[in-house]
Amino acid sequence: MRGAGGGGASRGLIVGAPRSGAGKSTVMMALLAALRRRGLAVAAAKSGPDYIDPAFHAAACGRPSPNLDSWAMPDALLSAVAAGAAAGQEILLVESAMGLFDGAGPVAGRQGSAADLAARFGWPVLLVLDVSGQSQSAAAVARGFATHHPAVRVAGVVLNRVGSERHRRGAAEAIAAAGLPVHGALPRDSGIALPERHLGLVQAREMGTLPALLERLADLAEAHLDLDAILAAAGGALPEAPAPVPALPPPGQRIAVAEDAAFSFLYPHVVAGWQAAGATLHPFSPLADEPPPRDCDACWLPGGYPELHAGRLAAAARFLAGLRGFAEGYPVHGECGGYMVLGEGLEDAGGQRHAMAGLLGHATSFAKRKMHLGYREARLLAGGVLGPAGAVLRGHEFHYARLTEPGADAPLAELTDAQGQPLGTAGGRRGRVSGSFFHAIARQDC
Repeated sequence: MRGAGGGGASRGLIVGAPRSGAGKSTVMMALLAALRRRGLAVAAAKSGPDYIDPAFHAAACGRPSPNLDSWAMPDALLSAVAAGAAAGQEILLVESAMGLFDGAGPVAGRQGSAADLAARFGWPVLLVLDVSGQSQSAAAVARGFATHHPAVRVAGVVLNRVGSERHRRGAAEAIAAAGLPVHGALPRDSGIALPERHLGLVQAREMGTLPALLERLADLAEAHLDLDAILAAAGGALPEAPAPVPALPPPGQRIAVAEDAAFSFLYPHVVAGWQAAGATLHPFSPLADEPPPRDCDACWLPGGYPELHAGRLAAAARFLAGLRGFAEGYPVHGECGGYMVLGEGLEDAGGQRHAMAGLLGHATSFAKRKMHLGYREARLLAGGVLGPAGAVLRGHEFHYARLTEPGADAPLAELTDAQGQPLGTAGGRRGRVSGSFFHAIARQDC
């Protein structure tokens, strides 16, 4: 069947929950797989900063899943990315980060929460409730979420981790009595849990069993969810997609981008902005001992999991020599994992130190772990690939690695958190090379 809304403006639906771990990702992937199986043109997006969930979305719906971030993205960029995600599609499903109303910063509507998106674009919310350990009490949670914000409409509820028919009936009847429709209930099933790593889920590209899992999730959605009611619950609309808005200036016209299991964290909206500005991307694999292509005029080392491959990277002589040679004539920038590889050394989880590129003077360790997590605003201290001196960018940090040797390089930026509290200087720059743990989402003056 075709979903309501066929060839008109795309409608949206946010898959949200009261907290992390409630099963949003499972429900999201089940819906994407089941709706795609029906033949619908379905798109996906993720609220807030996240590299890993969108890769699973893309595998389920067959198209890139961008991030929509009301804190980090200026208004024009947020609208452009949302419209681009929905263009030509019948429905856009947006997975919430953390809890539906969880965000940061003091400015209402610009806190990075999925609720911001619901209010801005008029997208209703499908609320996923983990009812393990409760039954009728779930109705109080649902009622609270439905009435918490006047501009955020909860259009229905999906129960997750239901233990029995009696359990389902008790929770569903109480929620229905509170005036909210229940659009299905998923049983407890440890077999559909996605494997996790220290930054969240294992990457989609590493799961050879993912196609089979998506088929199983589609079967689960068809058996236990009211897909017609969920489709009917979608709403809101977006204008026609405007011209792409660049989130960051392209670092060059021909950009060498590291891309493999060690380097994979690059936001689709950043790539789209570079391409809209006329730049082309040329991937290479450090793990395959490939150097940056010589005909490029900039090199970008994204984040990822270099700590899992530190030995192979240290042994990749062609890559390291090629990167050092490239930096003699052209800019090289590293984000998070890429920044770690630009340093003198990287200590893996077992405490073994591996020599890295040595283009910056710091050293990092994954053995001496400390979690760094949160939004960041960065003011550049010198001009470079991210913009001129004084330019302000918003982004985030999420890593367990820590600096063990700060090095003597000039700092890249001054950081504050989402509340505007100073965090000091961060990153390093030397000649044409720069990097930091900071993942840039958008310049604030673009």
